[in-house]
Amino acid sequence: MRYLILSDIHSNWEALEAVLAEAEGEYDDIVCCGDIVGYGADPNATTNWVWDNVRMVVRGNHDKAAVGSESIEWFNSVAKAATLWTQAELSEPNMSYLANLAEGPLEVGGFQLVHGSPLDEDDYILTPGNASQLFGYLASAVTFFGHSHLQGGFVVHRDGAETIERVPDDRTETQLALTDGCAHLINPGSVGQPRDRDPRAAYAIYDDSGRVVHYRRTFYDIESAQRKIVSAGLPDVLATRLSYGS
Repeated sequence: MRYLILSDIHSNWEALEAVLAEAEGEYDDIVCCGDIVGYGADPNATTNWVWDNVRMVVRGNHDKAAVGSESIEWFNSVAKAATLWTQAELSEPNMSYLANLAEGPLEVGGFQLVHGSPLDEDDYILTPGNASQLFGYLASAVTFFGHSHLQGGFVVHRDGAETIERVPDDRTETQLALTDGCAHLINPGSVGQPRDRDPRAAYAIYDDSGRVVHYRRTFYDIESAQRKIVSAGLPDVLATRLSYGS
């Protein structure tokens, strides 16, 4: 099976469209590591599409916040404003769909899906030290995660963890062959709001028969997404940051 791995779409319809157009015909199933909504101006469009097309989805912290099942008091002012706007914008059916998303980890074939960490859906896995602490708790050789908006991840073994780098700026794809005897924490990157200094939409395709992860980056119509954010009255910084991948 070939899986299209999505995460952190964040209501960015233009980015999602570009990913789907580029990956068309290259996958058999789709899974998502959460944060369908938040920050961007198209929460209903992205939620409708995920509802109709994605078989397995774990909830993200912004999905929880949008339906009131997580406090936004710890959010910064920009995230809080975006959450309140999203709450007012979402249709009732989409609110219900998001409210019923599963908490990770979710088992899909021979791998797991989480949003933040296998131990806590709201934790960040940012460093090899974070990753190495999970070695004894990983129930699968492959775990896909999001939350950090940083494409790459970690190869974890008894002696520690090694960083998997994102796709370089001058390329559109890199491949990772899975290593026997190791665990793999794979972050496909953020579709809708990358934060690794690369503004291109990020995703991955996982071929479980070949045990290969294809990390991808693709250009999308950032200007249209920005215009929608500004027109909606969302904080300007949410539009500006899309140009810089930060």
